[in-house]
Amino acid sequence: MELQDEVVINAPKAAVYAALNDPAILQQCIPGCDELVKLSDTEYEGKIVLKFGPVKAKMGCKLELDGSGAPDAFSLSGQGNGGAAGHAKGGADVTLTEQDGATVLRYEAKADVGGKLAQLGGRLIQSTSRKLAGDFFKAFAEVMDGESAS
Repeated sequence: MELQDEVVINAPKAAVYAALNDPAILQQCIPGCDELVKLSDTEYEGKIVLKFGPVKAKMGCKLELDGSGAPDAFSLSGQGNGGAAGHAKGGADVTLTEQDGATVLRYEAKADVGGKLAQLGGRLIQSTSRKLAGDFFKAFAEVMDGESAS
C-alpha cells in the first residue's frame, strides 16, 4: 500500500525538522503511541496500540532515520510486531520546503502488513492507514502551532 500527502505547518523548516526528531513530540502525535525512546541519532524504539477494524494490535516497533538530506529531506523505515495480530513494515520519504514563513511537509510512504492484519483486506487497511497518517499530521501541526504561539 502506498500513501502520499502534504500538509502546511505554520513554523520555520528548522523548527519542523527538529520537532520531527524529538521523541517527546512524536509520542504526543503518533496515534496509540504508549512509548517512544530515542536509542541513537538514527534509531527509535516504541510501543504502539493500533486498531484496524476488529483487530487491535499492540506492537513493539523499531524506526531508523536517514537524515543525509537534512534539513530538506529525510527517510525513515520501520517495522512492528504485534505477535498473533500480525506485523507491519514500511518506510517514508519526507521533504520539507519553506514557503511564506511556513513549511510544506510532503511525504510518500509504503507499508506492508502480515498476519491477522493482512486478512482484513486492503481497503480497510488503506483507509485506516490514511486516517492514522492524517491524525498524526493534524496533531503535529497543532503542536507546532502551539509552540510557535508561545
